[in-house]
Amino acid sequence: MDVDSGINRKLPPWDPDLIEDPPPIKKKNIFTVLVNSNDRLLVEDEYMDIKDLREATIRFLDNNGDGSCTYCQGLRSPQSSDNPGKAIVSLVNDRGTSYKLYISVQNELAAAYNELRDREAQRLYGVAFDDLSEAQQEEVQDMYPQKISEAEPVNLGG
Repeated sequence: MDVDSGINRKLPPWDPDLIEDPPPIKKKNIFTVLVNSNDRLLVEDEYMDIKDLREATIRFLDNNGDGSCTYCQGLRSPQSSDNPGKAIVSLVNDRGTSYKLYISVQNELAAAYNELRDREAQRLYGVAFDDLSEAQQEEVQDMYPQKISEAEPVNLGG
């Protein structure tokens, strides 16, 4: 018996005129984290210990440089991110980066978002983020959307 499987759909015709260029991203809205083959962190062009990465990430995400964030508690530095919705963390690892440091960096970046989300969950609902309903969690996640761009490993050297 011959049976066709799958979904029969017709895609719209290709129209290059309908493709929009993504809006430009300001350099100040990108938090650059580089990890070299000697397991050294270069964060925003400065060497940094892994123990300081979470706090530096929080300062960047919570900066509120354009003043549009009503819940941010940052310094409002014009040299740092405009608001959490525009803030992007860019992570680049060297091919020689140890797996241990790679995981540690990932954990610290995620922990920065989690700390900010927990703070807002406590402020809004009086409970930890994990104790919120699904709808409440989505609301708080929208306040601090996790935008981590991870490039393919490169040869940064040591």
